[in-house]
Amino acid sequence: MKDNRLFRILYYILEKGKVTAPELADKFEVSVRTIYRDIDSLSSAGIPIYAVQGKGGGIEIAADFVLSKSLLTEKEKEQIMAALQGLNSANKQHENELLTKLSALFKMKNTNWIEVDFCNWQNNRLYDKIFNQIKSAILSRNIISFAYFSSNEEETSRRVKPARLLYKGQDWYLYAFCLLRNDFRYFKLSRIKNLEILPVNFEDSFEHVILKKENKTEPTIRLKLKFDRRVSFRVYDELNEEIREDAQGNLHAEIEMPKDYNLYSYIFSFGDAVEVLEPPEIRLQIQKIINKIAQKYKT
Repeated sequence: MKDNRLFRILYYILEKGKVTAPELADKFEVSVRTIYRDIDSLSSAGIPIYAVQGKGGGIEIAADFVLSKSLLTEKEKEQIMAALQGLNSANKQHENELLTKLSALFKMKNTNWIEVDFCNWQNNRLYDKIFNQIKSAILSRNIISFAYFSSNEEETSRRVKPARLLYKGQDWYLYAFCLLRNDFRYFKLSRIKNLEILPVNFEDSFEHVILKKENKTEPTIRLKLKFDRRVSFRVYDELNEEIREDAQGNLHAEIEMPKDYNLYSYIFSFGDAVEVLEPPEIRLQIQKIINKIAQKYKT
């Protein structure tokens, strides 16, 4: 029990940098006297730990101290290697270097047990550049600026304090504190243009920030759709609702969508392989859009 506490005290001090005996006593639910005995035990084991008295003092470990690799069990080493391999695609160059170094340090073979690729099939270097710029800004706590194109066809200039990169629904998002809206916002990476890392740092720590769920307040409408079977791969990929097949092999589904411009964009993305069966007002609006498109292509 004591040995376990000693390791936890060691890791805690390494994380915090400098702590007080009362803080440790409260954290590990023992007396201050016990904490000092534990510090003596760590010191006797060769850990360069020391206490500084007076104002601004505390218990700390020498800055050049490095944990021995022997403190990790074989299972813990495997877990570290597996976790890094799973995250490999976030930044292939640096994670590959880190995997190589840890493989040598742990004397373990780097087994390719998983392949994760968040990129699409196109080689989008600009997208990768934006991702890495944001990641760098998060780690260095730099404010970033960019032009953002929202779903309601509005372009705005934003300056934000980046907090997290989030992968959701087959897309990457930036979760950041927006200085324009004075609140946290989600920004889809594909809609961010002209990104710039500003030479301005912020002090806020977003380490424990909880991502807010977006409250969708726009009105929605329920659609009854019929799809040609040749787009069944998209129907099964994208629609979570119950899908049924008719005698001709067509697929039928009902979906709830926001009643905005994106509704028609999504429907037209299926080309002639989809038909809106209900409601009638959406069928009528689609007819009007088709007529406008036809006018543009008249010779």
